[in-house]
Amino acid sequence: MPSVRQVKSIRKYMPDNTYIIKTESEELLATSSAFMEEDSIMHGGIIYRPWNPSTSKLASMLLKGMKVPIKSDSKVLYLGAASGTTVSHVADIASDGIVFAAEFAPRPTRDLLQAVRDRINVVPMLADARYPESYPPFIDSVDIIYQDIAQPNQSEIMVSNATKYLRPGGIGVMAIKAKSISISEDVKSILEREVSLLEESFEILEKVSLEPLHHDHLAVMGKFKG
Repeated sequence: MPSVRQVKSIRKYMPDNTYIIKTESEELLATSSAFMEEDSIMHGGIIYRPWNPSTSKLASMLLKGMKVPIKSDSKVLYLGAASGTTVSHVADIASDGIVFAAEFAPRPTRDLLQAVRDRINVVPMLADARYPESYPPFIDSVDIIYQDIAQPNQSEIMVSNATKYLRPGGIGVMAIKAKSISISEDVKSILEREVSLLEESFEILEKVSLEPLHHDHLAVMGKFKG
């Protein structure tokens, strides 16, 4: 059953199929969906799924004003799919597209499979983002790569995946996790170095700090030069 909340207003947001819902007590980011969940909101015959920016870096990016251009027909390669919550919202957005969702760890991959089991536009993959050449052969060129992984060579991973799968002019979006790169080095220095590495292959379009919800994280979006 959907949650019972007094909806005062709903306005379109960016990207596609994304909304800001104002209730009697709060404002929520949400995606319109074909799937009903326990906390879903039904209004005007449409299902809206609230999207928590405290647990989703992509949701935090959007609320910070980053204009991530996922469209309803986008082909997305998602690196670091984890248990699939954010993947499911990306699938809501790309409702007529496809989301290739890669996760390396077996346990969250099992959760991912459960989260997207009824979604025909999601292709879950047990895959290591460090080795894009090892992905299944059915992946073709994609419009967007979204990356949220805890690896020391995050920018290199983005570039190697973009080189193999991102179309020229396609968009790369990543959450740089400074403490996953080094726990001792100055955070500012880490972030500047990672952005510099990305600039070799991407025209940087936006940079947004994800404080205070995600400490020592920088969101970066760029257009692929390849």
